[in-house]
Amino acid sequence: MSKTLLDIKNLRLSFFTPAGEVKALNDVSISMQEGDVLGIVGESGSGKSVTASAIMGITAYPGKIIGGTIDFNGHRINEMSEKELRKIRGKEVSMIFQDPMTSLNPVYTIGNQIREVLRLHTDLSRKEIYERSVELLKLVGINEPEKRLKQYPHELSGGMRQRVMIAMALACEPKLLIADEPTTALDVTIQAQIIDLMTELKNKINMSIIMITHDLGIVASMCNRIAVMYAGKVVEEGTTDEIFYNPKHEYTKGLLRSIPKIDSEKHEKLIPIDGTPVDMLNPPAGCPFAPRCEKCMRICLKRMPEFTQITQTHKSACWMLQKESFERERRRENGQDNRKAN
Repeated sequence: MSKTLLDIKNLRLSFFTPAGEVKALNDVSISMQEGDVLGIVGESGSGKSVTASAIMGITAYPGKIIGGTIDFNGHRINEMSEKELRKIRGKEVSMIFQDPMTSLNPVYTIGNQIREVLRLHTDLSRKEIYERSVELLKLVGINEPEKRLKQYPHELSGGMRQRVMIAMALACEPKLLIADEPTTALDVTIQAQIIDLMTELKNKINMSIIMITHDLGIVASMCNRIAVMYAGKVVEEGTTDEIFYNPKHEYTKGLLRSIPKIDSEKHEKLIPIDGTPVDMLNPPAGCPFAPRCEKCMRICLKRMPEFTQITQTHKSACWMLQKESFERERRRENGQDNRKAN
């Protein structure tokens, strides 16, 4: 039986700006078992990358965790000092950032940057570090690794830089790899290669992955579980099949409707989600998606619904589910009353 690797409970994180408090994460709870591949999806500003930064302990100023807990592999992340966090970053949890050009240091060679990770977290000799660096570049499919180690980031293509980032992230075989939109800046062919590579490496070292992306196609092909975020909240969570074939939250349905389909009729239009994202300086009292929801009820604007457990693995926070549950219960009670009367 796999054990819980990551357990985020009721996490609240705000950025305290001159304009006011931006409530970036508002009561986020996510749990992962060892070996899970979790996709976190949602539009820009929904809190995906902020969640990843909080797990790594690298929340940028003026951001601050103001509530909740992050437990990872026996560590309480939100209570650790910077010195303690440095010991597990890169070793137990690693992150691939969105843009490899800005993530790699332009004044150091590729080899220097990979060696730094190995020097910090292993007891390998200089020769062993060099051999491991070559091995890592071969592992991620980079040709002529000895030559690449001497090159600078600007001398490599975007796909190769992304592979270098993956090599650095995997250097110490972490328990959890967080990939923050790792394929956004790449062309379709390289995207497919990167996804195949991550899946292959995951199976080799039994690593868990959090895939943060806008691309639901990548999520469908790679993840076994999905968390849908909107306005700093998780609004639906379930297995990949449950989210794709039985979505329950209106936002999730809107995301799925906006995907181009290969079997669609010629000139068929995509259905966008009307309206604009929530102002996180002044989030609504109720469901954050209510102002954009076609099925919005009065209560949606006033109160945030609790999660409704649809199956053991699938839950969604939507008043429509509460309403359906209430109506089913009422019909059942009426049926029982009718049978008694007869």
